[in-house]
Amino acid sequence: MSISWLALEDGTLFQGLPFGASGTVCGEIVFNTGLTGYVEVLTDPSYKGQIVTMTYPHIGNYGVTLEDLESSEPHVSGFVVREASRAFSNWRADSSIQEFLRNHGIIGISEIDTRALTLRIREVGALRACISSEDVASDELVERARAFPSISEQDLVGQVTSREIQRWDDPIDLEWNGTHPYRPEDFHVVAFDFGIKHNILRSLRSRVSRVTLVPASTSASRVRDLKPDGIFLSNGPGDPAYLGEIIQTIHELIQMNIPIFGICLGHQLLGLAMGAHSYKLKFGHRGCNQPVKHLGTGRVEITTHNHGFALQDLPNELEITHLSLNDNTIEGFRHKKLPIFAVQYHPEAAPGPHDSDYLFESFVELMKDGVREK
Repeated sequence: MSISWLALEDGTLFQGLPFGASGTVCGEIVFNTGLTGYVEVLTDPSYKGQIVTMTYPHIGNYGVTLEDLESSEPHVSGFVVREASRAFSNWRADSSIQEFLRNHGIIGISEIDTRALTLRIREVGALRACISSEDVASDELVERARAFPSISEQDLVGQVTSREIQRWDDPIDLEWNGTHPYRPEDFHVVAFDFGIKHNILRSLRSRVSRVTLVPASTSASRVRDLKPDGIFLSNGPGDPAYLGEIIQTIHELIQMNIPIFGICLGHQLLGLAMGAHSYKLKFGHRGCNQPVKHLGTGRVEITTHNHGFALQDLPNELEITHLSLNDNTIEGFRHKKLPIFAVQYHPEAAPGPHDSDYLFESFVELMKDGVREK
């Protein structure tokens, strides 16, 4: 029976079985604590450059449903599981997870002690790693992991952003709108694509009549020409401090004095544009069971997270609105005077299932306020 190796840059080795496509791949290894949602994890562009370990031991039992994809293809560098289900049972499913990974060239490894691997990551922090099903010596794989560029040395947003300005009117998403009790308001939102998830676009499109998706490199003057009622800053991969030109663009967008809403990387970039600082978390927050406290109401929301960086040292004009109950990480802020707010977590993912829907409603209300002021 063929074997695969998972090698960490600190020299730790795990032996397992090939899963998905064959080959060798390197990336930053992280863990996700969700019991479900592996399809969404695989296709979330925020995981670009990362090898994802699922802490839940049994993965693949409900197959892959194409309507559940968060982008057009998977973006993880590699996938690590304890047990890959050989069969799936789901009337909606289009394929098995093995077939999906093979078809998209995603290299995986199964029969790994994911509990031991997760404990290692928690102990020493996020590590670079290498997976291989090829005839490569384990010590060479360790060296390859050590030589691989860190997340902070790569332009990952540039690899996942859209290439042209486009209107978002996907037929599936318009059908999705019919299952929610929202009547789209007559507003135009320009959404920056730093690696945006489809469910964010669905959430926006179900509430406003027009959503225009723009590449990450779009200038502030080009956005101004589009005449939006609101601006959305999306999730995405990598280190926010690497994206200096985008931060400068956001600084210019703030001067437009129209509502701005950021999620995940958008939250970080918006904070940096207003003078906050970012830092890398030891092992990050990833999973659909993360408790966050809304400081204004005292309410605790069950939220989905996917971030390896966070904000600190917010300037006085920003007010912290949400905190992680696991480690007090800043999970949301708003500007005290301008119509600007952001959250680090993912309200569109709905693990609560609807604990955080109000954030999209708040965005719409800010646009209504802007119309009244005109």
